[in-house]
Amino acid sequence: MVNSGIYNYIDVLDKAADAAELRNKTIANNIANVDTPHYKRQDVSFAENLQRALKNSKFKPLDQKIDSLKMSRLKGTVFTDSEGYSYRLDGNNVDIDTENVQMAANQLVYDGLTQSMDAEFTNIKSVLK
Repeated sequence: MVNSGIYNYIDVLDKAADAAELRNKTIANNIANVDTPHYKRQDVSFAENLQRALKNSKFKPLDQKIDSLKMSRLKGTVFTDSEGYSYRLDGNNVDIDTENVQMAANQLVYDGLTQSMDAEFTNIKSVLK
């Protein structure tokens, strides 16, 4: 089979959607632990990983950058945010209002990614007609 790269953008969008789903679960975990003493909020980094992967091919057009990405390395990474910071006496650094805003914003990102994937599939279908 010829490797046309037709699904490369969809693959990147899929990885981003997976990271957004992981971030949603991580934020839900933060919310669940809002009253747990010494719990430190966690977050997910994906955009930084994608940016770093795209910088490896600095002077290439975007299509070639996407073609050369190693999809297996492109994923969301959970990290502890502001580990040494806590404004509460119990050592917890989760703010419920911030988490709720982050959850809503992340849902918008996820919705945008799935709409973009749908648009890519629609483009592929129209070319095949």
